[in-house]
Amino acid sequence: MSPRAKAAGPSLFAAAGLDKDAPRPLADKLRPQKLSEVVGQDQLLGPDGALTRMLETRSLGSMVFWGPPGTGKTTVARLLADATELHFEQLSAVFSGVADLKKTFDAARTRRETGKGTLLFVDEVHRFNRAQQDSFLPVMEDGTIVLVGATTENPSFELNAALLSRARVLVFKSLDAEAIEKLLARAEEIEGKKLPLDSDARGALVRMADGDGRAALTLTEEVWRASRKGEVFDAAALAEIVQRRAPIYDKSQDGHYNLISALHKSVRGSDPDAALYYLCRMFDAGENPLYLARRVVRMAVEDIGLADPQALVICNAAKDAYDFLGSPEGELAIAQAVIYLATAPKSNAAYVAYGQAMRAAKEAGSLLPPKHILNAPTKLMQEEGYGRGYAYDHDEAESFSGQNYFPDQLGRKQFYDPPERGFEREIRKRLEYWAKLRREKGDA
Repeated sequence: MSPRAKAAGPSLFAAAGLDKDAPRPLADKLRPQKLSEVVGQDQLLGPDGALTRMLETRSLGSMVFWGPPGTGKTTVARLLADATELHFEQLSAVFSGVADLKKTFDAARTRRETGKGTLLFVDEVHRFNRAQQDSFLPVMEDGTIVLVGATTENPSFELNAALLSRARVLVFKSLDAEAIEKLLARAEEIEGKKLPLDSDARGALVRMADGDGRAALTLTEEVWRASRKGEVFDAAALAEIVQRRAPIYDKSQDGHYNLISALHKSVRGSDPDAALYYLCRMFDAGENPLYLARRVVRMAVEDIGLADPQALVICNAAKDAYDFLGSPEGELAIAQAVIYLATAPKSNAAYVAYGQAMRAAKEAGSLLPPKHILNAPTKLMQEEGYGRGYAYDHDEAESFSGQNYFPDQLGRKQFYDPPERGFEREIRKRLEYWAKLRREKGDA
């Protein structure tokens, strides 16, 4: 290398990102080097954790890591590959397509021929479409790859059933205050200095992180960058510096459950103003709007039911509108759904009927339906009386036969008792009319 090149060398290496002294983000400096250093996931990595037990066998099956951002999903996947001597390969479903998958699978097959397995980590795996998800199935089945998919969305709704049947779902939890504190203490140890925060500000920073370890370390860096020598920030100064305030409540603690309970009961109590107040409290605290949308759907089926069948339609439409618009515009759709529910006629008749029917079903066990309503596709079944005497309701007067559909040993039951409110007033009239016809046919 020429003297000139040597002289230019350090700056060139730095520009290429190869300078060993180049600044590294705090989250990268604190990245665990072994599984025992991962914080906040004791249910997976503790002495009796699911992954701990799996590692005792020195083999891994395919898995789906489900949990919020900043909880260690990528880090754990990388460390699992190290612990089991698998080659670690990482893809993001956001930036990868069919060609990338094919290339990765081909490389894994070649690697396997040399005796080296592959752990393929796919971030945001739910972003792959159904066909792309299906492409994993053969390479999972023949052992070409061990798939570890990471998702922040419920796998039951976002991933193919075939993929889920071949992978174990492991739940990563938001980091609690104790886990965030461990990260802060480790950061102080690595950097060799204390955070310039009083006790209230330190607690506020933990709450600002909202269970996200990466966010906690990013905030920590912002504090160190902003502080002057000898300066100590209180909670108000911290909020001003990082331009973020702590959530009004900790979503993992009582405040979260208290407010969602208050929202639900305000809707049930037909008070739209109180319901809106608690909804806005939760929005303002940073609650996930999709969580609120799911709870609003639950209110529609539990407390309004068939008194207003449109309630469920409107709540599902609000959820879709939020998916389409995002925040803050989409929050208005959820607010409209809450107003609709609070002002709708109330009924829990379907909810109660479902509970009673479920208890009866469990008690009845394996009782067979009456033979006359069963199909008889074979001659033997015909000889045994299957389908004999069945009355096709559309051929009967009023399209109503009045025959028994319950198991003979059980007798007729009534679970659903609609009130005289809303649309269920009409349903009640129908049921009473059919009961009258059933009695008349019974008398005949």
